[in-house]
Amino acid sequence: MREARQIHAERRMSDVEAMMWNLEKDPHLSASVANLTLLDRSPDRARLRARMQRATEAVPRLRQRVVPALGRLAPPEWREDPELDLDYHLRWMGAPGRGTRRDLLDLVATLANQPFDRTRPLWEFVIIEGLEGGKAAMLQKLHHTITDGEGGIRMSEQFIDLTRDATEPITTGTPSPPAAGGDLLGTTLDTLTHNLRRGAGIAQRAASAAADAVTHPGRLGEMGADGVGLARSVARQLLVTDHAHSPLWTERSLRRQVEILQIPFDPAKAAAKALGGSLNDFLVTAAAGAAGVVHRAAGCPVDELRISMPVSTRTDASAGGNAFIPTRVLVPAGIEDPVERFAAVHERLAATKAERAIGAAAALAGLANLLPTSVLVRLARQQVETVDFAVSNVRGAPFPLYIAGAFMEANHPLGPVGGTAWNLTLMTYSGHMDMGLHVDRAAVEDPTALRDAIEDEAARLVTAGAPKRRRAAKR
Repeated sequence: MREARQIHAERRMSDVEAMMWNLEKDPHLSASVANLTLLDRSPDRARLRARMQRATEAVPRLRQRVVPALGRLAPPEWREDPELDLDYHLRWMGAPGRGTRRDLLDLVATLANQPFDRTRPLWEFVIIEGLEGGKAAMLQKLHHTITDGEGGIRMSEQFIDLTRDATEPITTGTPSPPAAGGDLLGTTLDTLTHNLRRGAGIAQRAASAAADAVTHPGRLGEMGADGVGLARSVARQLLVTDHAHSPLWTERSLRRQVEILQIPFDPAKAAAKALGGSLNDFLVTAAAGAAGVVHRAAGCPVDELRISMPVSTRTDASAGGNAFIPTRVLVPAGIEDPVERFAAVHERLAATKAERAIGAAAALAGLANLLPTSVLVRLARQQVETVDFAVSNVRGAPFPLYIAGAFMEANHPLGPVGGTAWNLTLMTYSGHMDMGLHVDRAAVEDPTALRDAIEDEAARLVTAGAPKRRRAAKR
């Protein structure tokens, strides 16, 4: 057991979180994230309930609900829910049908896409018992405004264990104090002055830049070039105008299918290193290759597809909150050779992570939130329509874990489809890479074929990296 990470809990949502909250008025832009944990048996009910009770005391967001700001003049607030009902958020149910893997995944697709009750804290954990072989599963569902993938991993330390018979969580700590709600006058004044404070900050930065220009006139040219560079970066990332590139995945709906796959971690990591890149490059290369395979099989090959991919900006060790910026990048789907495709993906992802628009995204989100919801949603749908599919990568624990006496066999994350054709999210865990494929059924005719293609392309990359590893070892 180790000391608990400090859990920050701002009273208001960030501008990016507020945008996700406002955009969800359109169900196609839902910001829910989920994780399907496969267990060797059902967790002990009393132990798990006690652990989750403790988690709500340590993690403020698990006991808070969202209160909209006055007239959208500031981001919504987080307030303590005086009627928190733990048994509403932590539920148990029997597996449908015969409890097969397909029965489980179809149930998960339904549960993961049910909207949250916006009057309650935005999380739900469902334990599904009676699966084949006496196994069980746990679906952990959170609204993205609570935390991102990395924060969710840290938050889970409140209810996961290192041994089957553990009596204490991984972390220690004292309950966090309730958030101050504030009286009506104080809340109103804070709301009315929020944008003034933000504007003052922008003005202060502008004044600092102007003073720097006066005291260092030789930098004017550099500052001008920086401004042009930033504008171009914003245009590339935030103002894309062309449509998604797939001629095959053109339809969109709210019908979902979930598929899962698992591949060994060490061979994939070694292959990525041998090919000169990262595990994230490996994931995107496999996804792009699979997309190309599916398009060629349908008789409509495509050279490039646009993906959305979050870039983490987290600099602290807190559990909760969001620290990421969504980016977009064109990836090669037409390059059949896995080594050549990996090199192209590596180059493009490196360029995207260096985009200067990433630093400006939060400020632009604050301005966008001042728009009427209907206008904001319309603009967001226009931008989402430029994306073919989404990819994300979350680093999990490299060792076995347990939940209330049940061994965690796998952890399959399910990212939001968010108006794209599908989302592929990876989580590393205890020697393997667990992937969740979240598919829009109107876009993808055969999700299982897509899953198989991703698995095949990952295997091709591992094979392609093996000769390079052998040559490096001989040297």
